[in-house]
Amino acid sequence: MKENFCPVADYFDKVVSVIVFSDGNAQTFEKGDPAYEAILKSWGELLAEARQMPAFGVSIDSLTREEMKKGLWVEFIFDGKQMCENMPFESLLAAVKAPYRGLNIVRNCGGMYQGRCFYIDLGEKDMSAFEAALMKTIANK
Repeated sequence: MKENFCPVADYFDKVVSVIVFSDGNAQTFEKGDPAYEAILKSWGELLAEARQMPAFGVSIDSLTREEMKKGLWVEFIFDGKQMCENMPFESLLAAVKAPYRGLNIVRNCGGMYQGRCFYIDLGEKDMSAFEAALMKTIANK
């Protein structure tokens, strides 16, 4: 049996919609939309060999919302509350920066981006392919 190095990755099959934020402008992609499928496929490829590490990052709602006004972000919305490693969430948010080889995944629970984050080490990969896939998707909508 394959050891699971990234437990949070198992939850993305429960995503019902994806929101992509580009400099604060949001576009939503619903399950069944080809763009949604493309985003989830690219995200899965990004996490395929990733390792979940101890969570040192902590999100503060007001600061996270301010940061979301700049750059590229992706939020995965779930159908109800989920729980991974004793950390609840209703959606998961990540900043997308091409050269990054790791990322904090911010939890949203009860409408607030707060508390410990999941930290994902991408190993030999960076986020450039995922960033390109998101940019292509939002450019085509």
